Amino acid sequence: MKVGILAGGFGTRLAEETTVRPKPMVEIGGMPIIWHIMKIYASYGIRDFSVALGYKGEYIKRWFQDYAGNRGSMSVDLATGEVQRHQDSIVPNWNVNLVETGSDSMTGGRIKRLQPWIGDSTCMVTYGDGLAQVDIDELLAFHRRHGKLATMTAVRPPARFGFIETDGDMIVNFAEKEQSSEGWINGGFFVLEPEAFDYIDGDATVFEQDPLKNLARDGQLMAYREPGFWQCMDTLPEKQKLEKLWDGGQAPWKVWE
Repeated sequence: MKVGILAGGFGTRLAEETTVRPKPMVEIGGMPIIWHIMKIYASYGIRDFSVALGYKGEYIKRWFQDYAGNRGSMSVDLATGEVQRHQDSIVPNWNVNLVETGSDSMTGGRIKRLQPWIGDSTCMVTYGDGLAQVDIDELLAFHRRHGKLATMTAVRPPARFGFIETDGDMIVNFAEKEQSSEGWINGGFFVLEPEAFDYIDGDATVFEQDPLKNLARDGQLMAYREPGFWQCMDTLPEKQKLEKLWDGGQAPWKVWE
């Protein structure tokens, strides 16, 4: 199974971080959010990733090069520059393709450009800025059962406001925000058949507009409902929320040891 991750957007609503690095490289617990996303898939045995680059793509390339090169024990022959890596490396056994998809391409355009890397059979695609408590095995089994071209993971959006508990007119507690109990939204974590790429015209195509609408019109788009945790990282408060969950040992997306 191959996974495509969209990592080329400008991330303007998180400008506090994205003036120096692309949003998928903003760190949660000392590691980029894209690493957390890949760890979710890897915990289900998936290790083949293609990352759609755009804005500050060189930053992502540099990080993966350093991640692969600077972990675990190694020996360096200073006379020749030869590097020998030893077996105690803690780098995960992932294959990561870093694919240039254009600085101004839209989401559909980036997915289309990933087709040569992931689109020869059933594949998965997600955004590089969202974490979820999603069972990848169940998602894939659902997709295979219905036999359509595309599956979207539908999630409950986080509640916009916290709420209060009262005893009569007396406020007795302030509660944290929870997932909304109303409505479903696009949570990413797509499963696509090769024919789904035919619904995307080119770089200017926004995946969430004509491609998904036309797939739905043709009866080829199904929703895998995931009622558990989901959180995108569009703003600094959302980033801080994810940090708080991770630092407190309460990150629902952490399904690995």
